[in-house]
Amino acid sequence: MSYSRLPPLNALRAFEAVARHKSFRKAAEELFVTPAALTHQIKSLESQLGFALFERLTRRIELTPAAQAALPRFQQGFDALARAVAELRNHGRTPHLTVAATPTFVSRWLMPRLPNFLAQRPSVALNVESRAEPFDFEHEGFDLAIHYGQPTWAKAISTFLCSEIVLPVASAGVAAGLTASVPADLARAPLLHLTTRPRLWSQWFEANGAAADNGFRGNRFDQFSMIIAAVLAGMGVALLPSYLIEEEIRSGALLPVFDLPMATEFGYYIVLPEDRQHNRVANAFRDWLLGQVSRPPAG
Repeated sequence: MSYSRLPPLNALRAFEAVARHKSFRKAAEELFVTPAALTHQIKSLESQLGFALFERLTRRIELTPAAQAALPRFQQGFDALARAVAELRNHGRTPHLTVAATPTFVSRWLMPRLPNFLAQRPSVALNVESRAEPFDFEHEGFDLAIHYGQPTWAKAISTFLCSEIVLPVASAGVAAGLTASVPADLARAPLLHLTTRPRLWSQWFEANGAAADNGFRGNRFDQFSMIIAAVLAGMGVALLPSYLIEEEIRSGALLPVFDLPMATEFGYYIVLPEDRQHNRVANAFRDWLLGQVSRPPAG
């Protein structure tokens, strides 16, 4: 195929942006050009092709059938071009990976396991960032995120990692002083709550045949890491995800008050932006994460 007869790349990029947005103004903003310049590129492209690409209506534009049929191929082509450029830029460089996750998940679950991944891939430069708020792939450039919630992320591919299983636990000292023979007895204990999940204790009581309104009393903290510290300090009983307290359970620093785990409403997902789904290091990290779910950290 001869590439000499191809229209200018800028004109093709202008067509793809206008067709995707169905707006000259939005496409011009994306491409950092004036609407007049963009209009000139489209008219030149239409002149070279010999037919119209858009129907200019009173307050909107529509793609002609030819443009509508061609658009997916243009989008695939620009995606392939972007990947090729990224490969060129990364040629000879140290492979790098930027990962986002919630703070407590990073410190309590991921960090103890990371040496294993880096031992397998010692050439990878890893950048781990924590976010309590939703991650922003478009502006922050993460290659991969570990997300708690539902697998509904625009322009991203989500892979289920694990469910969240919470367990009522207390320090050894507090557990020894409890006189709880049935779950409902815990209503008299000092309960610790996560601010963002005020109904967690009530859901646990309800799941175990106790009155749900018993689960709102007690002190509140806005991070699981704070609650873990509070439980270890002997401040009360908490419902904590089992994967966050693996070491404390193994050592006996924390004890299950009842062996009555409960799966919470959502789960953890590995999320890759669509434009990075072919990133080899990100895919390797995703596969490694999936293999770590059932394994305790080394050491």
